[in-house]
This record gives sequence, C-alpha cells and structure tokens, in this order.
Amino acid sequence: MSPEQCHTDTDACAQQLAERIGPDLRVAAPLGLGKPHELLNALYRLTRADTSRSLSLYTALSLTRPRPAPGLEARFVGPFVERHFGAGAVDPEYAIDQARDQLPSNVAVHEFYMQSGALLHSGGAQRNYISQNYTHVARDLAVQDINLLVQLVARRETPEGVRYSLSCNPDLTFDFIDRVVQSGKPRPLCVAVVHPDLPYISGHAEVQRDYFDVELRTDTAPPLFAVPRQPIDTAEYALGIHASALVRDGGCLQIGIGALSDALVYGLRWRQQDNTQWRRALVALDPRGGTHALAARMGGLAPLRAGLYGASEMVMDGFMHLQRAGILKRRAWDNMALERAAACGRLSPETPGGHYLRGAFFLGTRELYRWLAELDANDPDALDMCRVSNVNQLYGDHQMLAALQRRGARFFNTCMMATLLGSAVSDGLEDGEVVSGVGGQYNFVAMAHELADGRSILLLRSTRLGRSGIETNIRWNYGHTTIPRHLRDVFVTEYGVADLRGKTDSECIEAMLSITDARFIDALCAEAKSHGKLAADFQVPERWRNNRPELLKEALAPWQEKGLLPPFPFGSDFTEVEQRLLPALGWLKSRSSSWRGKWEVLRAAASPGEPVGGEDEALERMGFAQPGSMGDRIQQRLLKAALRKTGG
Repeated sequence: MSPEQCHTDTDACAQQLAERIGPDLRVAAPLGLGKPHELLNALYRLTRADTSRSLSLYTALSLTRPRPAPGLEARFVGPFVERHFGAGAVDPEYAIDQARDQLPSNVAVHEFYMQSGALLHSGGAQRNYISQNYTHVARDLAVQDINLLVQLVARRETPEGVRYSLSCNPDLTFDFIDRVVQSGKPRPLCVAVVHPDLPYISGHAEVQRDYFDVELRTDTAPPLFAVPRQPIDTAEYALGIHASALVRDGGCLQIGIGALSDALVYGLRWRQQDNTQWRRALVALDPRGGTHALAARMGGLAPLRAGLYGASEMVMDGFMHLQRAGILKRRAWDNMALERAAACGRLSPETPGGHYLRGAFFLGTRELYRWLAELDANDPDALDMCRVSNVNQLYGDHQMLAALQRRGARFFNTCMMATLLGSAVSDGLEDGEVVSGVGGQYNFVAMAHELADGRSILLLRSTRLGRSGIETNIRWNYGHTTIPRHLRDVFVTEYGVADLRGKTDSECIEAMLSITDARFIDALCAEAKSHGKLAADFQVPERWRNNRPELLKEALAPWQEKGLLPPFPFGSDFTEVEQRLLPALGWLKSRSSSWRGKWEVLRAAASPGEPVGGEDEALERMGFAQPGSMGDRIQQRLLKAALRKTGG
C-alpha cells in the first residue's frame, strides 16, 4: 500500500473512493461490529446529495442505538443511551433512514440478517431483504459485482511490517474475496478502517498490509458498539436450568445472544460452582424426573471436569463467563495452532495447546472486548477467529478435524415459536415479514444431525404477551417455518425438555404438550385430535397442568430469596435506581396493549397504596420530582402506581 493510499480524513477518503470507482458504488460491509459507520455515512451522504450516483450496500445486522418512543420510555432510555454508548457514538445513517422508510431512490440496502424486530414496518427493508444461510452469503455476494469492501480492523506494527487483524469479523471477508478471485472477476477495492479500541486477534484473523488497498486512520474514532446487559426473569432461569443439564462434559458448545442464552450460561456456571444447589433447583423444577432422565442419556448432572470446547459463529459474553468459571477449557488443535506451537517451542505432550474457542464474529459488552484483547495477548492459541465456513459447517478439507473437535456437540439456538409437530419459527412471520434472519441457525441444526453424538437444542419461552393478552408460543401450525419438522430434535421451555428425535408425530405432539403452558394444553390437544394426529382417547396427564408461571415462581422461590437468581447475574449497565424502575416500566408497558390492562393501570393509579423504598429517587431520575404540566403529573401518578405495584 502506497502512502497516498493512507487517509486521515473520512470525507476526503469517501470522495476519493467515489471518484476512483465511479458513479455506481456496490459496497460490501461486515455484519455487526465490523461496519465502519463514519466512512459508510460519508459515502451515503455523498450519494444522497448527487442523484447521478447510486449506492447498493450489502451487509447485515446494522446496529443502531435505541430510539425510544415519547413519554416515559424517552425519559428512561434517553439518559441511559447517552451514558452507555458515549457522547461520540455514531449510528449508520442509512439504517435510521431505512427504518423510517426514507432512503433516497438511488440507495438500496440489502441485509441478510436484521436487528431483531427493528425493520418490521420498513417496506424497503422488507423488499430488499435477502434470505440466506450464513454459509451461503459469500457465494451469493460474489455474483453481485461488488466494487468496494469496507471493514473495521485492528492495526499492529511488527518487525516484518504493518499487519491488520479482521478481529471481530473474519467471518465472510476471506470467503467472499476468495470466491471473487476464483471466478475471474475483478477484486473489489478493499478499505481497512483502523479502530484503536478494536481487539487485535491474531491467527486466522490476521492479514498482511497488502491485503487491503486503502487505509483510513483518523485521530478520533467513535466508541465501539457495546450491547447492554439484559435481565433474566424467573421463566428464563427455569429454562436455563433445564437446558444446562443437557450439556455433556468434554463436549462442544454453541450458543447465541439474548436472555435465554444468558440463562443457559448461568445454569452451566451454577452446575459447576454450586452443584448441590443447582441439583436441588432442578429437582424443584422437575419433580417427575423428565429432565433428569434426559440428562442421564444426553447430558449430565455433575460438574464439568474435562470442560467444554466452544465453536460458535458468534462469540459473546457467555463464553467469557464460562472460561472464567473453568468450564470453557477443552482445547483442540488445528494446523495453524500446531505450526505456531512448534515455532515457539511449545509443542510437547506435556504442554496444552490449541484453542478452546472458535468463532466467526464477536459482539457484546466492553468487558468482552477487553477480555478478548487480554486473551490474545496472554494466550494467543486460546481463541481462533476464522471464516464462517470453518465454524458453521463440516464440509470441505476440515471435515474430519471439525467432527473430532465437535464431539458431544450441543448447539443451542433460540426460536420465537414452535409447532406440536416439531418445526420452528425463528426469523419471520406468516405474512412474509422478516423479524431478523436465518443466520446460522439452519447450519447448526443440520450439523447436529450429521454428527454422531450432536444435538440441536432450540430454546423458547412457552408464552408471550400479545395484543389480546397472554398467547402460546407452541402452536398447532404456523404459516412460516425456519427449521422444518424433519430436522426436529430437542426443544426446551421453562417447563422442561421435549426430545423429538426419531419420534412419531403423535409422540412428538405429546412431548411438546408436556412443555406447554397449562392454559393452552387442552385447546392444542383438541386441535391435534381433530387432525387425526393424536388418539381420540388420549387424556392430558394431570402433572402437565402444573405448567403455570405461579407454580414456577413457587418452585424457585427458595433460591430467589437467597439471592442466587438475581435479575442481572453478570452485572448491569443500569444504575440501582434504573434497576428499580425497569419492573415498573415493564408493568406499565405490558398492560398498555389491552383494555383490560389499561383498566388495571387506571385502578392502580386511583388507589396507588403506600410509598415504597427508593420511590423518590426513581421519580427524580425520571424528571418527576416536581412535575409542572398536567401531563407530567398524570405520568408521575402512573409511575408511582407502577412502582408500588412492583415493589419499587
């Protein structure tokens, strides 16, 4: 790379790129953290201002800061967003305009995975969505005539010269560039945008300086996007405890992001560090022994002495917590690790080597980013960030090695809904609207069926709050599926585990009914009978009628009271006052969707009861210490009622 290809001004760099490439920009950018927002914004503004130009962007997971609705939500979220993301945070402007359906006609954004639920009402985003398995993205991208690739990187000066690390996103870049070159098409112009806080990850994520054609390195850089830590509620804890019994010691683990995955991680950590209490909690949730029987056959109840090997497209905070708990530690060799160990004189039977965590991209908290940087500095073999094709599938020249690494694999993913016949709904609605995307879920489900002892485990809450009240997430049928019924395997809800592999349709229906909320079992049972899939004389066992949230809370109450199941087990980005506000605001929001709920709020506001501890501080945090207008006084009264209803 020549000196004239090194830029320190973002706008000047964007202008030169546009002039060099021409009026039709066809841009590829990594998903999630690896997008250089400032450069993309400069290219977007340049195109928006000149209708003779066009911009087509191919990417996924365009992360934006929360944009709260006016009222109580804005009063709570606004100060938090400014504090958590930082005053210098930058959102991708195209993503904000896309969410508002305000992209100019000369700009098109194609995503294969969307920020969950963020673009449900964007007609443009829905029309331009590309439905793809993660491992097929590079293949399909190679035929789109991409002429510009932009990527956030880490930079390091070495005795051999400058090197870059693709760090958070080696997932698609390598596969995409290789496919373009193999096809004989021109290689796109590749721009490395250096971020000083991006962890430098060595190994398969590294490239030499000449891999990129242009470097952009400014004096200032916006803060890296950090995902706020979410609370875990009683139902999610119950689900995580059940799921953690399905993990086999010495096996392989894949997990995603979200409260259900956090609950699984907590369950595994609890199983490891306080096995007696974890077992007692499992017995309280599973008095009939269904999960225990599956644990004996599929997972285990003892602490994880040999430890686990992590192979997950996404590396998130959960893996950090598992490593710190002494769970993530089973190492696996690959060719690069062997070469590095031999070069450093560390290759011997007595010396542990290889990596214990392999991933394709990472996204999480700032604590995770610090941990990753320290891990690479202190134990460079531990983490292997690499191509998604080396993580999400078994095909190719690494097939045998990958199968050995993934022995005893448990692939945990989440879904929105499931059917009694075992299909899963994870990414979209039956009217065709896309909630998120398939991502790598299909890849891991299919891989579980290919591995001799692998299992696909889909996690879901048994119910959700809909417009008409509580609705079941376990359905007879649904007009859209992500995972077809012929790939059915294991489902887990807060009420237990359903093992569907190799079962008849009627056996699958019974297993799914056993983990369904009791309020919906009879109706679902009747529907299955009406279609001839369940025997007419089938009777619902009485024990299934205990699948109720109040009994779930009662079962876990002893550990709740001891503080062993806290709302934020891995720390919180919210202050103590904000943590008191969260349940109250959640109570108000959950009741705003129905007339019955609104009437309950009005009754509580009319007779709010006695003040609770911390109420004054909560009101002050929301700007209601001395409400001025009538609207503020009404909102203050509603908030008081909610604080007192939820105990502050």
